Amino acid sequence: MRYLVTGGAGFVGSHLVDKLISGGHAVIVLDDFSTGRRENLLQHANQKLLELVEGDILNANLVDELTSKVDRVFHLAAAVGVFNILEHPFKSIRTNIEGSENLFNACLKYKRPIFITSSSEIYGKNSSDLLKEDSDRIIGAPQKIRWSYSDAKAIDEAIAISMHHQYGLETRIARLFNTVGPRQVGHYGMVVPRFISAALCNRPITVYGNGEQTRCFGHVLDIVDALIQLDTRSEAIAKPINVGVNQEISILDLAKRILEISKSRSEIQFQSYADAYLMGYEDMQRRVPDNSLLIQMTNWHPTKDIDNIIEDIIHSMNLENSVKS
Repeated sequence: MRYLVTGGAGFVGSHLVDKLISGGHAVIVLDDFSTGRRENLLQHANQKLLELVEGDILNANLVDELTSKVDRVFHLAAAVGVFNILEHPFKSIRTNIEGSENLFNACLKYKRPIFITSSSEIYGKNSSDLLKEDSDRIIGAPQKIRWSYSDAKAIDEAIAISMHHQYGLETRIARLFNTVGPRQVGHYGMVVPRFISAALCNRPITVYGNGEQTRCFGHVLDIVDALIQLDTRSEAIAKPINVGVNQEISILDLAKRILEISKSRSEIQFQSYADAYLMGYEDMQRRVPDNSLLIQMTNWHPTKDIDNIIEDIIHSMNLENSVKS
């Protein structure tokens, strides 16, 4: 097969490209390198199976041209990260809606299956014990720009479902929960690499709020494996599917675990959301996926726990730092 992977130089995208190429597939990567990095794909520099195109999903002509050349599409390109969304709200909204629309139109024109990555942000402030795919969205007021990412992803999902029902386009939707691992950077607010980077330098680890908020972290290699499996399942067509683990940990306990595993001398400090972000920023206390639909369809189970994740990121960051020095 020949795939188009938008955002393929990004954190999740580059690991997906690795998996596709290891399976013998050819891949065209479209990335504008706003958050993606060329070095994430250097391991394929001399391979004929990879074509790297620098460009923007807002360029409808380019998207059309590349889609015409492939058999299937993975659409991962998006404006991501809390810091990024808050600093560039309009560009983020436009990228996440208009850019996706360009992909949908091209896939409809050439009858190419498209797999989009959505987000657990869809659920907003819903803190139910286990979030199912049909759980209600609880979203803050629109003037709180923090929720624009959630709104954009909800629109993407609605378009994907509508285009299948109205036009027969083969669409798939994965709602990614907190995905972490090597190659992820903390510049845009991602908590695990931000904590680990601070710990390795013995700088203070800054926890926002009181640290009692909880999250569930999945290793990127496990998450990519789930995406690959779902891409071949006909029963996954036009259905949002939670992709993530339900092993819950508080942010404060995460910081303590990172300190223990890294043997860091860093101290933990606390900062209010008002000081860290724009006034009126809202966070959610917990977000735990019900991944039973994913397991039912694929028999998928995560192979790495939070300690494995921390160890892998520490190893990756140490390697990167040794190369730079």
